[in-house]
Amino acid sequence: MNLRQVEVFRVVMTNGTTAKAAEVLHVSQPAVSKMIQELERSLGFALFRRLKGRLHPTPEGQLFFREVEFAFLGLAHLRGAAARIRDFGSGELKIACLSALSTNVLPRALKIFMARNPNIAVTFQARMSSTVRDLVASGQFDIGIVADEIDRTGVTVEEFARFRVAVAVPEGHALEDYETVRPQDLADHPFIALAPEDTTRREAEVTFQSMGVRISTVMETPYSTTICAMVAAGIGIGLVDPLTAEPYIGHGLTLKPFEPALHFRTLLITPPNRMASRHLQEFIGDLRETIWSGLPNWN
Repeated sequence: MNLRQVEVFRVVMTNGTTAKAAEVLHVSQPAVSKMIQELERSLGFALFRRLKGRLHPTPEGQLFFREVEFAFLGLAHLRGAAARIRDFGSGELKIACLSALSTNVLPRALKIFMARNPNIAVTFQARMSSTVRDLVASGQFDIGIVADEIDRTGVTVEEFARFRVAVAVPEGHALEDYETVRPQDLADHPFIALAPEDTTRREAEVTFQSMGVRISTVMETPYSTTICAMVAAGIGIGLVDPLTAEPYIGHGLTLKPFEPALHFRTLLITPPNRMASRHLQEFIGDLRETIWSGLPNWN
């Protein structure tokens, strides 16, 4: 089996007869019939039944045609990718990011990048940090932004940013008037916690234990975004990344500084042994320029 035989089969299926296929391919009808017969011999099953001089696809032929269509869609994608690479360099940018930065930092950076590079095809996914790491390590994505608790094997890692932890409280809450919130101030208030594997949560627990503070956890979630939504709904208070909380400020949520200072740390990861394209380097620059916009001045 070769690609030319498969192409001829596809044209026959699309046009219905070997005569029409021959016209499309600019070859003779016997040449088309010969290639179909050679393809059938190599596959080991008949693609058509020949009844009264006409070709009728067999069930096996119809199944094979479905797979051929998938393959040709892939070829069409390759042609498009090749054209983008020829005209615009890498032509495509695939970005994965932890949820906490997917609604603020990434949109701002992408707006700048895409205005400068309108013909670059961008794929973006917001996932858990462990999933982002797997997508980048497998080479499916060009860049990932993750929390620092990920497995660092199989990816190239550099520190991206550190954000000082803030306390998210519902508007009208007793802690809203505090200039600074301390661990002992959190006691006896319903608390929404990050997932146990989160590095910042573990550091906060060490702080609470060292000061003899008992926290009343009513909910756990891996996402700062979820904590913000629950706080805005009045369910409790929580420690959050201030960038994630930005859209909720003034909409049911208030941010307060937390002492002693704790930090969320994020990493920028790329596939190993892969040189960054010009467009990827540009995008990383845009990310770094936009990372601090929107943060409170005490961060």
